[in-house]
Amino acid sequence: MQLPKVATGTTVLSLLLILLSLSLPPTSSAHNITKILEKFPDFSTFNHYLTATHLAPEINSRETITVCAVDNAAMSDLLAKHPSIYTIKNVLSFHVLLDYFGAKKLHQITNGTALAATMFQATGTASGSSGFVNITDLKGGKVGFGAEDNGGNVDSVFVKSLDEIPYNISVIQISKILASSEAEAPTPGPSQMNLTSVMSAHGCKVFAETLLGSDAEKTYDDNIDGGLTVFCPGDDAFKNFLPKEMIHRKIEYHGVPVYQSMAMLKSNNGLMNTLATDGANKYDFTVQNDGEVVTLKTKLVTATITGTVIDEQPVAIFAIDKVLLPRELFKGLAPTPAPAPAPETVADAPKPAKKGKHLSPPAADSPADSPDGDAADQTADSSGAVRFNGPRFIAVGLGLCLGLLLQL
Repeated sequence: MQLPKVATGTTVLSLLLILLSLSLPPTSSAHNITKILEKFPDFSTFNHYLTATHLAPEINSRETITVCAVDNAAMSDLLAKHPSIYTIKNVLSFHVLLDYFGAKKLHQITNGTALAATMFQATGTASGSSGFVNITDLKGGKVGFGAEDNGGNVDSVFVKSLDEIPYNISVIQISKILASSEAEAPTPGPSQMNLTSVMSAHGCKVFAETLLGSDAEKTYDDNIDGGLTVFCPGDDAFKNFLPKEMIHRKIEYHGVPVYQSMAMLKSNNGLMNTLATDGANKYDFTVQNDGEVVTLKTKLVTATITGTVIDEQPVAIFAIDKVLLPRELFKGLAPTPAPAPAPETVADAPKPAKKGKHLSPPAADSPADSPDGDAADQTADSSGAVRFNGPRFIAVGLGLCLGLLLQL
């Protein structure tokens, strides 16, 4: 049955509009703190250290945030103390509030005061409430800022708004560096860091103790200065695993020989080599993210990052909910299955294979090779989501639409 020409034309035009909208790139409200501050030369030093400490990508990855910037003169007061780059990172992260405070909101604070969490608090480095900033309306058009742990002293004041993208990012100027004894405390360099102590104190004690008793400990130590990222399974996940063979390779599989902050992991999806790589065998896994959720996918398991243990360039340690298992190491160590019981009846007996034919061995990636034997989990881990092949779909759709127009 042939459709009326008007209806057919309308349908074709609708399809064309839908296909064209699908071909357009998605809109984004992402911000770039470096680009924003480049417009203000008086803040070049502050901007430089946001990049040098890798705080800039962390700021860009967040959707609701306030940056309390200080000018070059105020930064000189901080640098005169000759802090390490790690201490500078702590201090500047204390100037990044995890909420939106534009100029208007600052002068309309409920009850005249507010307590804002900072990026320093979010790292887990701060103890108690030391990572919070007190914002107080001082009347007379002034708004004061001060560390929560400095006795209520609000000795820095709001100067002006530099740039605002409402409810996304606010960049404001404050008069001086926020004084925080904990943020300004000397931070040890990477070579002085005791990785296993840090892991043990943050829920990864079993993994840390296993690392101490293996040859992998030296591999980890040798990579600290040049950059190291560790994905540490929690105690509940690792205590049920406790590898006995090729233990150093399995522990090394949880380390990456480069520094990767959470923002970097969220923006750099794809394969990642590990400390277990030995040239002939890559022992890599795939990093994927869905919004704020970052997963690490091997051929046997998919683990999720559940928290940040420490992130102090050049070392980052993240907690994960499962043990990472490389197929290359696990395959040869899988337990031999018990023999199947003999059939009780003739009806239950398997039919013999036809002469001249052999039964095929199980596939290399069979769910039966999974460490937990869960075929459903294995299937879910190894199968990707359905993907939309934009260009091919659009080309086919346009071709169908043109064909319909020619019949009008």
